[in-house]
Amino acid sequence: MTVADYVTRCLHDPKGGYYATRPALGERGDFITAPMVSQMFGELIGLWAVETWQRLGAPEKVRFVEVGPGDGTLMSDALRAARLSPAFLEAAELILIEPSQPLRQEQARRLADADLEPRWVKSLAQIETDAPVILVANEVLDCLPARQFIKTEGGWAERRIGVDDANNLIFGLTAISEGFETPELEIEVGQVLEISEQQAAFGRDLAALVAATSGAALLIDYGRAKTEAGDTLQALKRHQKVGVLDEPGEADLTQWADFPLVLEAAVRSGADVTGCIGQGLFLARLGIVERAKALAAARPEAEDVILRQFHRLTAHDQMGELFKVAAIFSPRSLTVPGFEA
Repeated sequence: MTVADYVTRCLHDPKGGYYATRPALGERGDFITAPMVSQMFGELIGLWAVETWQRLGAPEKVRFVEVGPGDGTLMSDALRAARLSPAFLEAAELILIEPSQPLRQEQARRLADADLEPRWVKSLAQIETDAPVILVANEVLDCLPARQFIKTEGGWAERRIGVDDANNLIFGLTAISEGFETPELEIEVGQVLEISEQQAAFGRDLAALVAATSGAALLIDYGRAKTEAGDTLQALKRHQKVGVLDEPGEADLTQWADFPLVLEAAVRSGADVTGCIGQGLFLARLGIVERAKALAAARPEAEDVILRQFHRLTAHDQMGELFKVAAIFSPRSLTVPGFEA
């Protein structure tokens, strides 16, 4: 099977898939996301949503959507910050796109006392188009896998996964004779090229949604800001890298977000896109420096912790550069907060 098919089954198989049966988020789980690092992250996303709504003309009805809400921390913090605009909360309908039943249960628990009651759907196609949409997708693209192709002395081959005589999972290559188009870049023999049909489809679907409704979709993830070769497939268990073939369904599998691919697909589907910037710069433009100072002033006993959290989210050697941010939006006249410069 292809690498993309393998990752999809490992993550989403109803009986043994990681997200379907045993997602483990947080310090005691397998991985941690930005909202879990600090409340500042989700709070700023909430203020981003309010400002986007205001720039859309403060419509009487708006759908506030999160794709892949994890344990609900981001949305919980976002809605708390959004209390600064009661009119936004009055206008907003909260929609969560989450296929994992265990995570839906965790989201429901965390948002039980939130200002908005969530409605869960399984896909973008289930979102109505009679009101503007403000959407957030934090660490979603890296869960949409890519096929892997390797340049060999004899031409291109696809990396696939099969079994050996002892029934162990192994990597192998299948030659590609024709019909394979590659990006225009220099690739050396032995290098891996990743192409994600699922990420491109997600970009197209987001573009179709915001073009039909008006609004903005915010994408935050670790990944590429330019097209380049590289093998980014990895498995994480208890915050440590493990072999991607070692324990199918027991570890989280990810590949880098391909922002150029996603944004190009969105443009071709009729939406506009922003540039791709680092998470540190984006959060700085939203006011994380000021928010960190305010939190430290209010909780002087926690100042060191708050500063460490700030560093983790924004520093070049932490999440500040590895994680990228981009937006897909409509109409063209909309200036998306955080991308003004």
